[in-house]
Amino acid sequence: MTVDKGYVDAPIEPGVDLKEEIRRLKKEKGAVILAHYYQKGEIQDLADYIGDSLALAQIASKLKESVIVLCGVNFMGETAKMLCPDKTVLIPDLSAGCSLADSCPADEFEAFIKANPGHTVISYVNTSAKVKALTDVVVTSSNARQIVESFPADTPIIFGPDRNLGNYINSTTGRSMKLWDGACHVHEEFSVEKLIELKRLHPQAKVLVHPECKRQIVILADKVGSTAALLKYAVESDAMEFIVATESGILHEMQKRCPDKVFIPAAPNDSTCACNDCSYMKLNSLEKLYNTLKYMAPEVTVDPATAERGRKPIERMLEISEKLGL
Repeated sequence: MTVDKGYVDAPIEPGVDLKEEIRRLKKEKGAVILAHYYQKGEIQDLADYIGDSLALAQIASKLKESVIVLCGVNFMGETAKMLCPDKTVLIPDLSAGCSLADSCPADEFEAFIKANPGHTVISYVNTSAKVKALTDVVVTSSNARQIVESFPADTPIIFGPDRNLGNYINSTTGRSMKLWDGACHVHEEFSVEKLIELKRLHPQAKVLVHPECKRQIVILADKVGSTAALLKYAVESDAMEFIVATESGILHEMQKRCPDKVFIPAAPNDSTCACNDCSYMKLNSLEKLYNTLKYMAPEVTVDPATAERGRKPIERMLEISEKLGL
């Protein structure tokens, strides 16, 4: 058994019922499985809790179990570890990164902050632990606008790393935050032309858009919001068709909650693909999850000093969110 590739590389006996074994091992190890909405549907179905980044952070901070298996990408594992330093945090594949987090190296972000003194630093949760350690308060797409608005209107703010989310918040709040120039490769690649064509083919469909998308996509939306907000809208809406411009994993839960409704994934510019997947999120698999529980690896670790500094802005986010009823 090795973890050189970022995951447990060990053979699995033929005929093993992976789903049943994952349930058994979870109980045996005293573990709880958290999964993001962008995970494969079969992983979401096995999770004890599914949610967006805000929900997973809120859940992790209150768990009693000693072992957390975070089915997501590595910054989510780091967030859980910083919130739960005394717990064992596992992730099926440590190489499951994030293009948005990668677009904001900590040393460059620190230089950006020093070049703009006197600013409150607000960082999106899609960042490394080292970037969070440079931050005053962390936000998610579920609470970013509300947390920004919780500061006085004349507060100078640096917002990173997602320029599209930052521009959306600026446009909806009248702020002029200074933005780091980063983006998510999934949300950056949706095609305006293909979305307009889908709207023509499905004139009754509501368009659901994540705020990490470019402005040209956002202005075509009937609803702009986090994955959790888009899911809630789909459940509560009287509409029967929806065009969804975010990572396609959310369609699994949308379809489960609304079996009679139709959900159509918006397409990226790549004409060979009919939907838009995060290749990092999809690195996790049932096989890797099984071996993670069996061998209790790979484990997420964060340098203690970084974790101490990074935990404070996350806890501040959770405190503000609770106060605002988010």
